[in-house]
Amino acid sequence: MAAAGARTRAKSAAGVTLPREFYDRDPRRVSRELLGKVLVRREAKALLAARIVEVEAYLGKNDPAAHSFAGRTARNAVLFGPPGFAYVYFIYGNHYCLNVSCLPDGVAGGVLFRAAEPLFGLAEMARARGVFLNGLHDLRPLTSGPGRLAEAFGITRERDNGKDLTDPDSDLSIVDDGYKVPRVLTTMRIGITKAVELPLRYVIAGNRFVSGPRAG
Repeated sequence: MAAAGARTRAKSAAGVTLPREFYDRDPRRVSRELLGKVLVRREAKALLAARIVEVEAYLGKNDPAAHSFAGRTARNAVLFGPPGFAYVYFIYGNHYCLNVSCLPDGVAGGVLFRAAEPLFGLAEMARARGVFLNGLHDLRPLTSGPGRLAEAFGITRERDNGKDLTDPDSDLSIVDDGYKVPRVLTTMRIGITKAVELPLRYVIAGNRFVSGPRAG
């Protein structure tokens, strides 16, 4: 049974890498359509994959909570570049967060990945997170929350900032495996202090890997 489960998870990680055109749109639309897609990390001896279940949109110069709100800097330059590139930042002095750039080159916008449902590479994720897995019922600590997700996938600014997520040969990418999202909920963003009233957080309703209060 264990081997069969591993084969099922491995198959679910297969899919078509999302093209640059997918990200060359309003971050709100990209956010909704990223739900259900699969984040994939290819390492030398392991394949990590998790289904995206929670994201937040950030709207550039019109969004006080966005890193690009005050203009282009060396730190946030990826957000002003072409769409489909990883923007990674360090927060609270203890964890990284993964984003993807949206909109045409020169126009800032992005999506923050907040949570995902682990599919494959569970042991590797657990080791990266420093947690002990006691069966399949306690997988939520692996990837529920932006810091946990980044740590589980070994995402750091040095390793991944500026990486092209649309490159099929990249070790970090996002693929479409044909999964159909049952229902999407839109809520206010969480974990920030500016523009929190904006309804720019998108989650798969009822998914237990969504961070914060359970939605739907």
